Amino acid sequence: MYVPLCLLAGSIMAGEVPLYKDASVPVEARVRDLLGRMTLREKAGQMAQIERTVVSSRALAELGAGSVLSSGGSAPHDRASPSDWASMVDDAQRLALSSRLAISILYGTDAVHGHNNVLAATVFPHNAGLGASRDAELVRKIGEATALEVRATGIHWAFAPCVAVCRDPRWGRCYESYNEDPEIVRSLTTLVTGLQGRPPAGHPHGYPFLRSVRENVLACAKHFVGDGGTHKGINEGNTICSLEDLERIHMKPYIDCITQGVATVMASYSQWNGQPLHASRYLLTDVLKGKLGFQGFVVTDLEGIDRLSEPQGSDYRYCIAQSVNAGTDMVMIPFRFEKFGRSSVLGGVGGDTSITD
Repeated sequence: MYVPLCLLAGSIMAGEVPLYKDASVPVEARVRDLLGRMTLREKAGQMAQIERTVVSSRALAELGAGSVLSSGGSAPHDRASPSDWASMVDDAQRLALSSRLAISILYGTDAVHGHNNVLAATVFPHNAGLGASRDAELVRKIGEATALEVRATGIHWAFAPCVAVCRDPRWGRCYESYNEDPEIVRSLTTLVTGLQGRPPAGHPHGYPFLRSVRENVLACAKHFVGDGGTHKGINEGNTICSLEDLERIHMKPYIDCITQGVATVMASYSQWNGQPLHASRYLLTDVLKGKLGFQGFVVTDLEGIDRLSEPQGSDYRYCIAQSVNAGTDMVMIPFRFEKFGRSSVLGGVGGDTSITD
């Protein structure tokens, strides 16, 4: 489980300075100390990402949701200014820091071609247009500019880049793909370095990197994996291919993102040979976290786990168990956070060990 460590509030007990709040202590030791203090309910809460429209004292201060997002087009109000966005994020952060353990939230947004949800932001071409440029340095600079505008609104995390390799132009989201050639897509993963900064020589492979909390944001490589290769180009469909082809065509860009220290990876709505990616322990844990060495965290797509039961979300405990046990670390709920917490704590994810892992 990923735990944000921007921990700023006062001590838990009078006179006590918890180890996890001591910035001089190694991160791993701080995480162990924090996990040792958390209840199962608080751990489940940290795995929840909720939409900004359901932010409340109950959600953040009491239940301890770990992340907030603005889903497509969701803004503080009509024609909201950058300062309005920053105030909204600050208000949510204050609620989170008033919780028992004072764990801050991560705020995420779909800044996929610039900070495109914000009035007067710089909007850049879609990935299909950038792919036509074949200009990796241009894409990196776009990442830098986007990061500055995202941070100016108080947000920490951009759900970009999309590194889908579109193999069928009938796919309605082909514009999100840089190209049908995986080598071209690989060359344009430089957006990760633009958003997060360039890792120094010797940075451990697979570990997330963020150069500056003031000028950079966390990136998110998506959608893992094969979303651009579905049969007949059906959106959220089934990618039918061998493991060798999956690796050769669709997985290669993720290796480049991981090499650049990408912090997060988003699971795909699609399936691989009939198995939903949100429930694939083989691909999310054995391959992504194991074989590829990814040490960041995996987030679901919006209501991605709901698609694991029919009708969607009808067996929510089953959906949670399948996804978390497959290797997802944060669930983009985004609205049913109370039900998520109840279902998780009641054993839907295999108990405390699965959540802590």
